[in-house]
Amino acid sequence: MKNFIKNIFKKEHDPLSSEEKLKIIEASSKLVGPGVFYSTIIVITSFLPVFLLTGMEGKLFSPLAWTKSFILIVDAFLAISLTPVLISFLLKGKLRPETKNPINKKLESIYTPILIFSLKWRKTVLVVNIIALLIGVLMFTRLGSEFMPPLDEGSILFMPVTLPDVSNSEVKRILQVQDKLIKSVPEVAHVLGKAGRANTATDNSPISMIETIVLLKPQNEWRDGKNKNDIVTEINNKLQIPGVTNGFTQPIINRINMLSTGIRTDVGIKVYGADLDTINALSQKIKKALEGTAGVKDLYSEPITGGKYIDIEAKREAIGRYGLTIDDVNNVVEAAIGGMKLTTTIEGRQRFSVNARYAQEYRNSIEALKKLQVQTMQYGPIPLEAVADVKISDGPPMINSENAMLRGSVLFNVRERDLGSTVKEAQKKLNAMITKMPKGYYVEWSGQWENQIRANKTLSMILPIVVIIIFLILFFTYNSMKEALVTMITVPFALIGGIFMVYFYGINLSVAVAVGFIALFGMAIETAMLMTIYLNEAMNKMVEKYGNSKETITEDILRQYIIDGSAKRLRPKLMTVSVSLFGLIPILWATGTGADVMLPITVPLIGGTITSTIYVLLVTPVVFEMVKLRELKTKGKIELIDVKE
Repeated sequence: MKNFIKNIFKKEHDPLSSEEKLKIIEASSKLVGPGVFYSTIIVITSFLPVFLLTGMEGKLFSPLAWTKSFILIVDAFLAISLTPVLISFLLKGKLRPETKNPINKKLESIYTPILIFSLKWRKTVLVVNIIALLIGVLMFTRLGSEFMPPLDEGSILFMPVTLPDVSNSEVKRILQVQDKLIKSVPEVAHVLGKAGRANTATDNSPISMIETIVLLKPQNEWRDGKNKNDIVTEINNKLQIPGVTNGFTQPIINRINMLSTGIRTDVGIKVYGADLDTINALSQKIKKALEGTAGVKDLYSEPITGGKYIDIEAKREAIGRYGLTIDDVNNVVEAAIGGMKLTTTIEGRQRFSVNARYAQEYRNSIEALKKLQVQTMQYGPIPLEAVADVKISDGPPMINSENAMLRGSVLFNVRERDLGSTVKEAQKKLNAMITKMPKGYYVEWSGQWENQIRANKTLSMILPIVVIIIFLILFFTYNSMKEALVTMITVPFALIGGIFMVYFYGINLSVAVAVGFIALFGMAIETAMLMTIYLNEAMNKMVEKYGNSKETITEDILRQYIIDGSAKRLRPKLMTVSVSLFGLIPILWATGTGADVMLPITVPLIGGTITSTIYVLLVTPVVFEMVKLRELKTKGKIELIDVKE
C-alpha cells in the first residue's frame, strides 16, 4: 500500500532529497502552526457572546457558533497533522519561487509600491485611518437599532380589534367586508379570517379580535414597483372602518411574541396596578401621548372596561309576596338563558352532555328576557321582570393579570422607522407622565423591545471579557505586551468597513449585525496575527545578518526587511481573506425566505474583511516599523519575538 501511494505521487527530477524536503516542511509547519492554533482559539473565543445569548436570539444563532467552532477545531487539527503529510507526498519536482507565479508577481508589483509609499508617509497614513475611524464612529451613532431583522414570512396576519361589546352578527359582517376588500388587492391570493377564540384553552382571543391570514401571490406576479410594505399600506387604506383599529403582523412572529412576552405587536407598554378603572385611564393617557410619534403604527389601548353584561337581580320583597325564593328565580335564569344539563350521552369513548334552554327568539333581547315566565304556586306564571330587575351594566371584557397584579396594555407596531429610536422617542414623551403615576402603579416596556434590551445586556456584559481573554491569548503567544497591542489595534479599523457597509445598505443594528461583527472581530485578529508572524520572522532574519544594534541596523535596512516580510508573503494573506470573501459575497444577491436575516450578518463581515485586509497590509507594517524604530532609539536594539516555537 505504501509503495502504491508513492507511485501515485512520484515525479521525476526532484531536485531536493527527502531529508531536505522534510526539513523545509517541518520549518514551515513550525512557523505557521502556532499561529493557526492560537488564531483558532481566538476565533472560538470571539464567538463566546453568541454562545451566551438566550431566548429566541440564542436559539437562532447558537447553531451558527457551534458549527463554526467545530469546523475550526477540525480545521486546525488537520492543518497541523494532515496538511504536512499531504505536502510531503504532493510537493514533487522542481520547485518554483514565488516570483515565478504570474498572479502573485502581479499582486506584488501592485502592493509593493503602495507599501513603500505608506512607509514613507507613515504619519499621513495613520491620520487618514484615524479620520476614517472617526467617520465610522459618527456613522455608528446614526445607525438605527432593532431586536432582529424582520423575517419576511411571505404572508400577512391582519389583526384588527373592534369594540368589546360587539355582537356576533356585527363582527361576522365586519369580517366578511374586510375579507372582500382584502381580496380586491391584486397581489392577494387567498384570505382566511376568524373572529373570537378557537376551541382551545391556549387561545384567549375575545370576540372583538379578528385574525385574518392573507396569503400573497408569488412576487413575480406583483405589480411593478410594489413591495410588501406597499401592499400592507394599500390594505390598511382600504380597511378604514369606523370603530375598528387595524393591526398588521406576520403569523409566525405573532405567535412567538404572544407566547414569549404576552404582547401581540412589536412593542407593548404594560400598565400594572390594583384598580381596573385607574389602569384604563392611564392607558388612555399613554395612548394619547404617543399619537403622532413617527414610526408608531396600529396604536391601540386594550379595553379594560366597556364590556356589556346582563345583570338579573332578584327583588326580595316581590319574591316574598309571590311565595318564591331566590333559588326559584335563579333556576329559571339558568334553564332559560344558560342552559340546564339534562343527561350525558356516550358514543364509544366519547361523552357528550345534553343541555336544554329556551329558543333564540325568547332570549335575544332585554325585553324578551323580561317576559320570561316564572311559575308560582298561587298566581300561576308571572313575567321575570315582576320579581327581578333585568338590566345591562358595564364591566371588564377580559381581566388580564401578571406578576399577581392587574394589567392593561398599550400596543403598537413600528413601521417606516427603526425600533430603537421609535421607542426612545416614545419614552421621552412618557417620562414626565410616568413619574407622576399614582402610588402602586407602574409601567413596563415589552414586546421586541424587551428582547432587544435583554440581548444588548448580554452582549455588553460579555464582550469586554472576550476582549480581555483575546488580549491575554495574544500576550502569551508573543510574550510581549506591545505586539499584542499592535495586533489588537487592528480590530477598530477592521470594524470601519463593516460600519460603512451597514450604513450605506440602510441596515439597522440588531443581534444579527452584532453576530456579524463578532465573526469579523475574530477574523481581523486572525489576519493580523498572520502578518505579525511574518514580520517577526523577517526581523529574525535581519538580526542574523546585521546583528541587533542601532549601530548596524539603519532605518533603510529595517524598512527593507519589513517590506520583504510583508510583500513576499502576500499570497497566504490574500488567500486567507479571499476564501472568506468568496464564501460570503453570494449572500449579497440571495433572495427568498431567510435572506433578510443572513444579509445583516454578511454585510459587516464583507466590509470589515476588506478594510481589515487593507489595514493589515498597509498600516500594520507602518505601526510595526514605528515600534521597532522607537525600540532602536530608546533601547539600542529591537525586541525579537520568536513565535515559531
